[in-house]
Amino acid sequence: MVRLAKSVPVALAAALLAGCGLIGGETAGPLPASQASRMPVPRTAPTAGAIYAAGGEVAYFEDNKARRVGDLITILLQEATNATKTNSTKTKKATTVENAGPTIAGRPVTVNGTEVLNMGVDGSSQFQGEGSSSQSNQLEGSLTAVVIDRLPNGNLVVQGEKWLQLNQGEEFVRLTGVVRAADVLPDNTVTSDKVADARISYGGRGAVSASNRMGWLARFFNSALVPF
Repeated sequence: MVRLAKSVPVALAAALLAGCGLIGGETAGPLPASQASRMPVPRTAPTAGAIYAAGGEVAYFEDNKARRVGDLITILLQEATNATKTNSTKTKKATTVENAGPTIAGRPVTVNGTEVLNMGVDGSSQFQGEGSSSQSNQLEGSLTAVVIDRLPNGNLVVQGEKWLQLNQGEEFVRLTGVVRAADVLPDNTVTSDKVADARISYGGRGAVSASNRMGWLARFFNSALVPF
């Protein structure tokens, strides 16, 4: 019974450490709902005795493009980045100083036959460092966003997200930014490279996402807190 009591805490600690690798920041909690989808669309009541109400007009001679708060706009994700950086530094320095001792009556000052006033300094230093970094990212697809604000100059503030329920987890794409009305094509689409102040997030949660995430103990030993 004593051996069993001692083995239970050890097994429990091992299970907790193994489970840390499956606990990530994106795995807990309910799915966040889009704020844009719950945003109320401003409506103007018709004037008493009139049949016209602002905001309910129909444009017969204009493209069906987003231009008002609450309208939908499709963002074509076309993101591709490639970055490469290489650094190399090499320095070398050598210093030599010699100072011969004085002579008295034509003879150097010695102690037991050894000159004691001769001075010399030799020093050298060398440094060599190299570093390289390479990164490549690509994101393609489409995302329909909602116009959440219209700026005084006519630019549209958009926000949207898309969640995909997969077999072993969930994937999401989020986007916020500012779109110029002139960049919106007649089919009500705009490419993501024309979205100003764009913030694009792509990630997921679930078993597959958690398996690619370090446990909290491994992240600690790879953090800046470890001096080794």
